[in-house]
Amino acid sequence: MDSNNNTPANSVPNTAPAEAPASNGKRRRALTALAAVVVVAGAGWGAYEALVASRYETTDNAYVQGNVIQITPQIGGTVMSIMADDTDLVKAGQPLVQLDPADAKVALEQAEAALGQAVRQVRTLYANNGSLAAQVTLRQSDIVKAQSDIARAQDDLKRRQSLSGNGAVSKEELNHAETTLANAKSALAAAQAGVVAAREQLASNQSLTDGTSVEQHPSVQAAAAKVREAYLATQRVALPAPVEGYVARRTVQLGQRVAAGTPMMSIVPLDQLWVDANFKEVQLRSIRIDQPVKLVADVYGKKVEYTGRVAGLGVGTGAAFALLPAQNATGNWIKVVQRVPVRIALDAQQLKANPLRVGLSMDVEVDVRAKAGKMLADAPRAAALAQTKVYSQLDQGADAEVQRIIAANLGRGPALARPAAQPPAAAPAATPAPAAAALRPHSSHTAHTAQVNPI
Repeated sequence: MDSNNNTPANSVPNTAPAEAPASNGKRRRALTALAAVVVVAGAGWGAYEALVASRYETTDNAYVQGNVIQITPQIGGTVMSIMADDTDLVKAGQPLVQLDPADAKVALEQAEAALGQAVRQVRTLYANNGSLAAQVTLRQSDIVKAQSDIARAQDDLKRRQSLSGNGAVSKEELNHAETTLANAKSALAAAQAGVVAAREQLASNQSLTDGTSVEQHPSVQAAAAKVREAYLATQRVALPAPVEGYVARRTVQLGQRVAAGTPMMSIVPLDQLWVDANFKEVQLRSIRIDQPVKLVADVYGKKVEYTGRVAGLGVGTGAAFALLPAQNATGNWIKVVQRVPVRIALDAQQLKANPLRVGLSMDVEVDVRAKAGKMLADAPRAAALAQTKVYSQLDQGADAEVQRIIAANLGRGPALARPAAQPPAAAPAATPAPAAAALRPHSSHTAHTAQVNPI
């Protein structure tokens, strides 16, 4: 019993030392392998960071942006027709909304009547120069007559005074001669005052006409400006598309009474898009203008890759321009890493081949190896960012309409008919000079008015 009991007890100490070195060796080898893996992984990660990752800055906080052009009327009116709806493609100059033109036509007719009246009133001013000059001449003849009456009265008085000593002339007759002389002198004074008054009236009227013609008179020019304003209003009842693009957010409805500036719809030109990539503060250290960028849109996936360049870096974080900026001067302040928008210009041909929409998500990778560029622009933009010529042709017929009214009220010929919506390229021979020439003094009229000079 004892021997049997001692045998297992003696066998444990004999086998334990043999197994311990074996397990320790395995553990040591496992730890060594793990350490080697960690060292290799760390070295690989360090090499990747130094050789690859440090050359790029990436973010998935990036979104497509573009110009969203609001269509708003320049005048108020009632909507009569709508020629475009959401998702429609429109060309530059294509009419989008038509307003009721009745009010604008009435205003134009009132302005035209006021211009005609102004022309006739100014013609009256020039005509008054001649009548007032004749009044001056008439008053001067009154002076000559009064002077001759004084001379005659003086002669009569002298004869009667010489005869009064002999009793040939009565005292009463002598008094009548003296009264006649006094009346003649009063008439001379009145005639002289009349000449002064007539000359002042002539000078006053000439101050309204000197140095200008009927066409160039300020009253006519003010009325002509009203005609141009009313004419523009008749052209602005049709709202054209300022650029080519796609319609979005149409809110206007038929019969709606709109005021000037009311948003009706928006146009988005999808060929003028860019990407705003929001990078963390620490990522801005190496980003420079004109660095190359690779972009992937979620809508297409990795099978479509866009190329672009850094166009500029924002001058503030999103929190700085928020409607309610964050106030960090509090006791429980927690630092939040801020992001700064970086604008990335896209390739126009790639946009044409694979169109994007405003607001789509993008993955952005900026190659920051080239660090010779600038972080901020150092010169103003040389050309206009965007421009349209759609509105520059609205006033083409305004000058022709003004000239038609002026010519009809100058009395130089028969009244001209109202031109069509599109005025002719060249004015008829009977019409006055074109609009630009109308703004210059009329040579024949200037020569006519130059003959009327103050006396």
